[in-house]
Amino acid sequence: MNPVLAETSSASDICTWDGIQRLDNTTWKPEPSYAFHGQGDILPGPGPIDRDIYRMVQQLTIEDKVGQMMQIQVGLIIDCNGQLNKTAVEYWVEKWRVGSFLETPGNHNGLYNWYSPQKFAEFTDAVQEIALKKGPKIPVIWGLDSVRGANYVKGGTIFPAGIATAATFNPKYAFDAGRIAAKDSRAAGTHWAFAPIMDLAVNKLWSRTYENFGEDPYLSSQMAHSSIQGYQGNYKRDRTRVAACLKHFIGYGYPFDGSDRANRHIATHEMLEYYVPPFKAAIDAGSATAMESYGVVNGEAVMLSHYYLQELLRKQLKFEGMLVTDWGEINSQAQMYFTAKDTKHATQMALQQTSVDMSMVADDESFGQITIDLVKSGVISERRLDESVARILQLKKDLGLFTHPFADKSLARLVGSPQDIEDARNAARESITLLKNHKNVLPLKSTDKVLFIGPTLNSTRYMGGGWNVHWQGPSDQEGDSVYQGFGDTVLTGIKTVTQKTPQFMPAVDIDGSKFIDIDSVIAAAKKADKVVVGLGEHTYAENFGNIGKLQLPDKHIELVARVAKEKPVIVVLVQGRPRGLGSIADNAHAIINTYLPGAYGGLPIAEILYGKVNPSGRLPVTYPATEAQASSTIWQSSYVEYKPQWAFGFGLGYSNITYSNVTVSCNQLKMGSPITATVTITNHGPYPQKEPVQLYTHQQYRAGYAPDLYRLRAFTKVDLEVGQSKTVSLQLVAEDMAFWDRRLRKRIEPAPVTVAINPYTQQNIDTVVQLHADPGYVLEEA
Repeated sequence: MNPVLAETSSASDICTWDGIQRLDNTTWKPEPSYAFHGQGDILPGPGPIDRDIYRMVQQLTIEDKVGQMMQIQVGLIIDCNGQLNKTAVEYWVEKWRVGSFLETPGNHNGLYNWYSPQKFAEFTDAVQEIALKKGPKIPVIWGLDSVRGANYVKGGTIFPAGIATAATFNPKYAFDAGRIAAKDSRAAGTHWAFAPIMDLAVNKLWSRTYENFGEDPYLSSQMAHSSIQGYQGNYKRDRTRVAACLKHFIGYGYPFDGSDRANRHIATHEMLEYYVPPFKAAIDAGSATAMESYGVVNGEAVMLSHYYLQELLRKQLKFEGMLVTDWGEINSQAQMYFTAKDTKHATQMALQQTSVDMSMVADDESFGQITIDLVKSGVISERRLDESVARILQLKKDLGLFTHPFADKSLARLVGSPQDIEDARNAARESITLLKNHKNVLPLKSTDKVLFIGPTLNSTRYMGGGWNVHWQGPSDQEGDSVYQGFGDTVLTGIKTVTQKTPQFMPAVDIDGSKFIDIDSVIAAAKKADKVVVGLGEHTYAENFGNIGKLQLPDKHIELVARVAKEKPVIVVLVQGRPRGLGSIADNAHAIINTYLPGAYGGLPIAEILYGKVNPSGRLPVTYPATEAQASSTIWQSSYVEYKPQWAFGFGLGYSNITYSNVTVSCNQLKMGSPITATVTITNHGPYPQKEPVQLYTHQQYRAGYAPDLYRLRAFTKVDLEVGQSKTVSLQLVAEDMAFWDRRLRKRIEPAPVTVAINPYTQQNIDTVVQLHADPGYVLEEA
């Protein structure tokens, strides 16, 4: 099979490009629908290394082996004219035997800002062709941050962010987002998604809060398991799937001061109790790869930790797949964290103390040169290389790269399929969370005269956030034009729903630095029946999203206060983390949290505003009322006051839903004897409702250890027509109540346990069971 060659060049000093990226004008007509393998067609993940892979490893030189362990970012093979530099590719493949590339040219001075699947595939295929002819002649594996759909592939359906997916309380959407991301990534000739992200979002100041599945271990675990299955499916046979990557292992979501990469202080038994379960769920789902975490935990560099990356990940959790570093993280030990004397020292410790297989060295040859020297001098054994290279080559074999190294061009016609877009919109519909609805100001009526104001209502990119076209999202210069129609806005959604052009005024900029024609806004508000205000955040990712305080900009808050003096205000929040609302919480008649609903979130928001869809999202994080509550969680110790703005699991709908008292099949909870909690739910109307039913436990005391406030143990989502009642049963086992103590033993303390259904939405729906166990019996030991 001969690939179509990309726009390429050899090394040249003649630079004719002005450096301004252009639109990729490649067009295609996406297939309206297509068949796919569903959630039932799942294979186990990585396992024993095949014999032919062992034989291949033995035939490689030291240089070949080290090269397979190197991953280089795409910017190093792009010339000054934004084109693929074949000479640079040959340098990396032939001299350094590089086994992997990562990233999109669109993030690294490529000619186009958003590469179509056709152009992207031409680029990756051209690299692959060189790899098959030069050096060890082994196909490269290409990694891409397809974290919410193939967000770096033009036309790839951009799903709601992880936090929004979690808000659906419906793991189907984690699966769907992964499956569609995989298909669209393979269309571009990439094989490996650096996703899903399953850090617990504990400190809400953190700029990566939106990437994850919320703060709760159980909710995150369910979403992670489904997401892995979506990305990978039968990845050893299905060439529309990719290798998933559980990340970031471990403890990344609790930065001490809220800034990205800040040190974390997490006791090991608490790490095992709260932070590890989502990763265990991903490993149990068969994740083919893993990525270690930036920074340090309890002062120890994760990248150099024998405990975290060998004892915990490999031995205790039994991860057998390929482990990659995060960007430049080995070098960062010397250059950022000062946990190594120099990069040689850092490389030596990483290879000696951990099970890392591939260095995302990204920007230079350092890992290659240093590792070759360490092996040839006898400091690092060649057997250590063999172990990692075998896992890398097995992954390439599993993904079909030895038999199908090039992109499947036929997949391009499925990118941007209306079927995928509707799936993303359904995810947004079920994620959007109604937090306040004073005097039933919502839904809006078609006869209401509504003024729409605020920077997030007329923007696709703000709904997308970071990791959306670019790492930091589209630039101010690109705006929404970069989407070329692959997206919508709230205003276009309003027009679709009402068949009228909405009255819109920007009123304030996204950063809250200035009002825009505020006197005219107030005058228009006086003439309206209601005012919808769209507020939120600029696009950001990682350290570029660091903030000093959680509260929204003062002018955003002031805008709501001034308009609320005139007419009822509905606030639509488009944000990656739960920003502090100040007086908005009191002044607004209704508040809707849309999180980051993705490029196609505009229509779902409009449908919810006008009652075409009944909101059914529930908060996957605790929504702080004060700055001091930035790290409050539903699972914090029960004696600590928990009075957030809104609790984890909270959310409203437009219907009157009632719950019967909860009953249990047995009021004695013992190991090996599950009990069933049952509740009857009735929808009294006036709208059909998708209702998340959440089962929590609260242990009334626990000898020597403060019990959690609440722990989510099970959930489901049911459809209720008006007037319909359904009986819902959820299972609870005594083993759920096991906890890790400071001696790193998992055990159970007997006590009465409150079993509660939706404790912060439906009050007093609970009962008490007696938990029986031998407190000296150890279920597991670390």
